[in-house]
Amino acid sequence: MGGYLIAVDGGGSTCRAALATRDGRILARGRAGPANIATDPGEAGASIAAAAQAAVADAGLPADTIRDCAALLGLAGARQAAATARTLLGDLPFSRMELTGDAEIALEGALGPGDGIMAILGTGSAFLARRGDEIRSVGGWGLHLADQGGGARLGREALRTALLARDGMRPHGPLSRALLSAFDDDPAQMVAFAGAARPADFGRFAPQVFDAADTGDPNAIGLLQAALADICEMIAHLDWPGCPRIVLMGGLAPLYGRHLAAGLRDRLSEPQGDALDGAVRLAVRTFARR
Repeated sequence: MGGYLIAVDGGGSTCRAALATRDGRILARGRAGPANIATDPGEAGASIAAAAQAAVADAGLPADTIRDCAALLGLAGARQAAATARTLLGDLPFSRMELTGDAEIALEGALGPGDGIMAILGTGSAFLARRGDEIRSVGGWGLHLADQGGGARLGREALRTALLARDGMRPHGPLSRALLSAFDDDPAQMVAFAGAARPADFGRFAPQVFDAADTGDPNAIGLLQAALADICEMIAHLDWPGCPRIVLMGGLAPLYGRHLAAGLRDRLSEPQGDALDGAVRLAVRTFARR
């Protein structure tokens, strides 16, 4: 079968696409906005198409090349929005499509074919383990009920704590003052923002928690310790004697990695690749016989 492969890593903040040959050689890449199918299916579809078209353009190929491409879509929110995903698939321009979660492509990228545990720590979070032919997962159910350690949950909790500090129920420190200042010291503005915010909107406040914790801010330290406790609980649930490696993925992985307890930090391994690499490998296997 002719044509190229499109592999997509669609996250809560960014969508990345790779144009690859049928044997997995990456020719070009593209990037667009958020692609969480559970949060905003329309935006996700537009981001996927834009990132794929950017990859085709970067390769110097005609725009209509995309219609001959088979696409593997690894999307945030795929587990929560299966029915919506089926509708989305019908609206995209590819010749063939398969959908999987962003956690599955990240696992493939992090571990390759080997065993181990992977934690995705980005806008959202998910925790997976591969042991032989068995893959287990915990979390990954989205901001409202899960996303332990994810940037959206951490940012949302930081805003909540800032309001508590404003009401005198928490100590005021650099973090709460900075967050309130971002809304002109007007709690009503913060509340209105939170009512309409998407995960990526909350997630942009997460790095400030780490920065403030490094200065000794008690609110930031408390938020970070709670998030670390959640992360450790999820990893411990997946762990087994002799587990060869633990890999952290996602934009917050480096920040969390340096704050983990030494016993866990010493077991961390570098990922073999990123989620987009994993999506390419899955695309090769998925479409090899088609």
